[in-house]
Amino acid sequence: MTMHDDQVDVTPDIVAALIREQFPQWSGKAIRLQPSTGTVNAIFRIGDDLSARFPLRLTDPAEALAVLEREAQASAELAQVSRFPVPEPVALGKPGAGCPMPWSVQTWLPGTVAFDADPSGSEAFAADLAAFIAALRNAETRGRRFSGENRGGVLADHDDWMAKCFEESKGLLDVPRLRQVWSHLRELPRTAGDVMSHGDLIPGNVLVAGDRLSGVLDTGGFGPADPALDLVSAWHLLEQGPREVLRQTLACDDLEWERGKAWAFEQAMGLVWYYVESNPTMSGMGRRTLDRILESTK
Repeated sequence: MTMHDDQVDVTPDIVAALIREQFPQWSGKAIRLQPSTGTVNAIFRIGDDLSARFPLRLTDPAEALAVLEREAQASAELAQVSRFPVPEPVALGKPGAGCPMPWSVQTWLPGTVAFDADPSGSEAFAADLAAFIAALRNAETRGRRFSGENRGGVLADHDDWMAKCFEESKGLLDVPRLRQVWSHLRELPRTAGDVMSHGDLIPGNVLVAGDRLSGVLDTGGFGPADPALDLVSAWHLLEQGPREVLRQTLACDDLEWERGKAWAFEQAMGLVWYYVESNPTMSGMGRRTLDRILESTK
């Protein structure tokens, strides 16, 4: 089952043809579709050291290219400040050979995503994650401010989306209780300016080796946002003990911590119903995050 009504299907044969046309220097390298719980891109490994990302949803190619260019710039900027390995941009591909959208190539990182090697009970992993977040927060915003429509701005701006999530979640979740939780979380005020943030620290975007953080993926969203935004990782990735290690290491006050919970709640509510059939792993992640949040609010 596809995840989106407008999903674009790309095959290894299409990728091979695109590479022959646009990047002949990589012709002959093995091309392998990577199993992924991702909801935005299909990922293909090219040889041993490269990966190609193909947008899953059909949009205007010129607009999609502009997004890929911004993501490549953001990824390169994050690579300069990260204490942990991250993919670095290599090239941008054009539509062709049965692919209607532009696409991107970046370096390949070895490791196991946290969906497959659960680090939730590791205090060492939590400390690593805090170090990653702290390094990003210390990067210069250069006067930039959050300008997106996704998470990272004003919590109450998401009321319409949350109303849809509550309606779609009837029969799946305890909607009356979740409405009460949101009614509190949406009111939490901002008290600090934007800092540089990854923006989507979920299990599918972090790599694990043993019980330590070995790399971070999907870095194209690096940019200024609410300082609490990257605290979604506390709820998506960690159990209670390691979660407290993250909080103490980052010296989060009560308000910042609760706002991080609010952003994780907003994201999790959308995951449960939207992917309940098409991506059970993501839907299950949303349920687990909501369970952690509800447990913390008893």
